Amino acid sequence: MFVARLENSDENLFNKVVHNADEAYALYNNYALRIGFSIRKGKPRYYNGTKNIKQREFLCSKEGFKLDEDFCKDKYSKRLETRTGCKAFVRFTVENGVWRVSAFNPEHNHELALQSERHLLRSGRRISKPKADVIDTMVNAGISTKNAYSYLTKEVGGSENVGFTERDCYNHVNVQKMTMISAGDAQSLLNHFKSKQAEDPMFFYTVQVDQENRMTNFFWRDGRSRVDYDCFGDVVLFDTTYRTNKYNLICAPFVGVNHHWQNVMFGCAFLLDETTDSFKWLFKSFLDSMGNRSPITIFTDQDQAMSTAIEEVFPNTHHRLCLWHISKNAPSCLRDLNSNSEFMYLFNKCQKYCDSELEFQQTWDQMTQKFDIENHHWLNMMYKIRHKWSTAFTKDFFTAEFKSSSRSESTNHVLNGIANKSISLTKFVIEYENVLAGMRSSELDEDFRCKQGAPQKAVKKSGILAHTAQVYTCKIFNLFENQFLNSLAMVWDQVDCQDKIGVFEVKEEISERVRIVRFDHLNSNISCSCKKFESLGILCCHALRVFSIKNLTRIPSQYILKRWTKEAKKGMMTYEQDNHSLSNDKEANIV
Repeated sequence: MFVARLENSDENLFNKVVHNADEAYALYNNYALRIGFSIRKGKPRYYNGTKNIKQREFLCSKEGFKLDEDFCKDKYSKRLETRTGCKAFVRFTVENGVWRVSAFNPEHNHELALQSERHLLRSGRRISKPKADVIDTMVNAGISTKNAYSYLTKEVGGSENVGFTERDCYNHVNVQKMTMISAGDAQSLLNHFKSKQAEDPMFFYTVQVDQENRMTNFFWRDGRSRVDYDCFGDVVLFDTTYRTNKYNLICAPFVGVNHHWQNVMFGCAFLLDETTDSFKWLFKSFLDSMGNRSPITIFTDQDQAMSTAIEEVFPNTHHRLCLWHISKNAPSCLRDLNSNSEFMYLFNKCQKYCDSELEFQQTWDQMTQKFDIENHHWLNMMYKIRHKWSTAFTKDFFTAEFKSSSRSESTNHVLNGIANKSISLTKFVIEYENVLAGMRSSELDEDFRCKQGAPQKAVKKSGILAHTAQVYTCKIFNLFENQFLNSLAMVWDQVDCQDKIGVFEVKEEISERVRIVRFDHLNSNISCSCKKFESLGILCCHALRVFSIKNLTRIPSQYILKRWTKEAKKGMMTYEQDNHSLSNDKEANIV
């Protein structure tokens, strides 16, 4: 049993007098916060035949127990059971407008909050009007809720002094947003989704509602996006940097890359906030809409709530941080180091140009020791999550080499192009659909161009180039041809040959960086220590040099990744734009 200390007469509430219900609540609540527990209101008793209060109790928040049937409701399924049947309470008896404490029990059957925890007690948390105004002003100016809360905590010397939690701050902002979203606008959006679904049987949308049945989060994708995901959903870029409508909701697109090296949209969402719960709902909705097939790799910006949700919903997906976002955030974190060219060279090498974890570690140690920054807070934090952003840790799985910033910048440009603070939800979705139509028209143009013939080859009589020019799309062939031309400048030495497997050292003539290539003569299997094929799906110049040595004039089928070919969509259940129907495309490319 836990009993509040009553040596101080101020802590013994018996016979205390106040003059109204608010003062009564404040008296017990202030006492509770000093002791270390939270309170709630009990039911009042009235004088017979009147609405005048005769008695009112205030209870420890852990009084009683939840009814059993409450646990059958889905919304309670993941909530903690906090009730312990605690008997602590205070009772006020009201006579002639005077509220006097007539009964008081200080005994609790649970542990009381420590001094360092008391600012977290629910009945002690409240966002004052001045602080609410500051939050609203900052959020309306485009500052994230997280940063607005961080600003307030710094102003008052820590989260324990601000008077409310970060979760309370999010709840306040969400209520303001939900109040702003007119019922007519939300209904108009739902009507638009239903209309699209009537036209397109593969159209998918879902809406999350809160406990008051107000719409909070939206996700949608059309039938074509599902087909695109079936073909190109191995890598996904998920971005939440856009706030593109008058309600300041987050616009969160899912983006991929198609067989022409073009951006392709897999779906989009409006989110009320950037909490773990919102991200979990969205990622589960996305998975549900895509037949529960997870991507191999997902790229996002740096956000702990998002990372937590990804670990739960996509446990087998590699989570990577987009270097574009890191490069945007780095200047404010590195400050004077930004102007030091030697530091930036080493930092960029750590991001993009280390071939192994060992090389990364050596480069990182050199950088931190040379500039005496072993205790740099931001760099130490980045080091702890190095496997999410350094290419030294991405060699063994497919990423489509998204390390380039151009894809994020391209998406940013597209969405900012339709951003308008006064635009309604439905209008934004319609503009988004127009953007999709433009992107798909560009893909159709490339499909048509690839059908008209093979691209010109730099080495006209090369069998390998002739083969890949027929197989790859024009853009991917250009990428492959660059590797082929680079292979011509490689020097090599066979250092071993065991069990029909030849081992070669391959490097540029003027370079000291040696790659190890292993080639199996029996089945033409090949591997290179640079692991370009594993990460991009196109053979590297080192492997192509060994193929040339061995007189191979065609790329073995196991090294032609279908997603990069002209036939990327053949054999798929695909989507006909003209009549929005399903078809099994075995004869021609369907776009």
